[in-house]
Amino acid sequence: LGLESLWKLIERVDLPDLRDEPFTPALHPVVAEHDSIFDAITEQDMLFHHPYDSFHPVVELLEEAAEDPRVVAIKQTLYRPSGRSAIALALKEAALNGKQVTVLIELKARFDEETNIQWAKELERVGCNVVYGMIGLKIHGKMTLILRQEEAGLQYYTHLSTGNYNERTATLYTDVGLMTANRAIGQDVSELFNLLTGYSGQEQWREIFVAPITMRAQFQALVQACIDQHTPETPSRIRLVMNSLVDPEMIAALYAASRAGVRVECVIRGICCLVPGVPGTSENIVVRSIVGRFLEHARIYYFESGGSSTIYCGSADWMQRNLTRRVEVAFPIRDPKLKLQLTDVLETMFEDTEQARVLRSDGTYVRVNELQTDSKDRFSAQEHFLSRARARQRLVDTTHNSD
Repeated sequence: LGLESLWKLIERVDLPDLRDEPFTPALHPVVAEHDSIFDAITEQDMLFHHPYDSFHPVVELLEEAAEDPRVVAIKQTLYRPSGRSAIALALKEAALNGKQVTVLIELKARFDEETNIQWAKELERVGCNVVYGMIGLKIHGKMTLILRQEEAGLQYYTHLSTGNYNERTATLYTDVGLMTANRAIGQDVSELFNLLTGYSGQEQWREIFVAPITMRAQFQALVQACIDQHTPETPSRIRLVMNSLVDPEMIAALYAASRAGVRVECVIRGICCLVPGVPGTSENIVVRSIVGRFLEHARIYYFESGGSSTIYCGSADWMQRNLTRRVEVAFPIRDPKLKLQLTDVLETMFEDTEQARVLRSDGTYVRVNELQTDSKDRFSAQEHFLSRARARQRLVDTTHNSD
C-alpha cells in the first residue's frame, strides 16, 4: 500500500485535539550570537539535537558557504535530500559561483531513488562533481566539509550527523549533529572524501571510525576496554542508542561484556536480535524502545571504563549491512561540555516511563508505564526535550529583544 498519502490526509485534519501541539525548534544560542556561522563554529564546537534544535544552521552553513568568496570547496554526501532541498539549491549556487563542489549522492537510497536521480542531474548540469557511490557499497555516512581560505591558511569546517540532509525529516526524526573547526576531524573527512572519489587508498584515520574499513574493530576494542577495565571499585558501563541491533559479532561482544559484569543499557527503536536478561549470558543487559511523536533515529555509542567516558555518534546501526556493506562514519564528542550535554540526553532517554517499552528475554515488549502503579511518576523523554527547547528559544528571544 502507498501509505505516503496518509501525510496529506493528516494535513487536512482540522481537529486540534487530535494533533500534536505546534512546535518551533530552538535556534542554537551560539549561532544566534554571530552574524557569520563560520565565526560561531570557530568559537566552539556545537552539538545539535534535532528536532528540538533547529536544522536551520545546517542550511545556513551551506548557503553562507555558497556566497562566501573565501570558500574554495564544498564536499557533501546526500543520501535522502528532500524534493525541494534548500541544501541542494545551495550546492547549485556554490557551483555557479565558481566553487569546487563535490557531491556523493546515493542513487539506491530506498524509496528516494527518483528524487536522488533528479538532484544528481541538476547538480551535474551546473558543474558539480557528482559521484554516484562505490561498487558494492552504499554511501550512508552523513558529512559535509567546507574548505575556506583564511589569514592563517586553509581552514576546515565540518558537519557530521546521524541523520540525513533533509529539512523535512529533520523536524520529524531525532538526530545528533556536530559542527566543528577541529583540524584533525576536518583532515579525516577530507581524506575520506578523497578515498570515496578514487584519489586515495587510505585505511586509517585520526579521529573518525569508517565502515567497512575500521569501524567494527574499533567498536569491538571499546567494548573490550570496558571488559578489561571493569572492577567493583570502578565499574564499566556501555550505553547504546540506535535504530537496530542485529550484527552477530557485536551482539557477542555485548554478551561477553555482560558476563564480565559490565552494565549494558540500550535504546533500540526497531529490530533487536540481542536477547536481554538471560542468566549467564545477558543478565546485565537492558533493552528499551521509545516510540513517540518523533522517530528515534540517532545513533549514540557511550563507553565508560577506567573512570572516564568515550562518546561517539554516527550514521551506523550495528547491522551487517552497516558495518560491512556501507560507507558509514562515526565521530567523537571530545568537548567536555558537549559530552555532558549528550550524557544528559542519554540519562533522559533511560528515564522515560511514558513511551518506553522494555524487551523481555522471551522476545516480547512491555510498556514501562504498565509496570507502574503511580501515574504521577510517568515521564516522557520527548516531551521533556520539547519543554527544554521551548525554554531555550524563549531565552534566545529575550536576549535578542534586550539587545
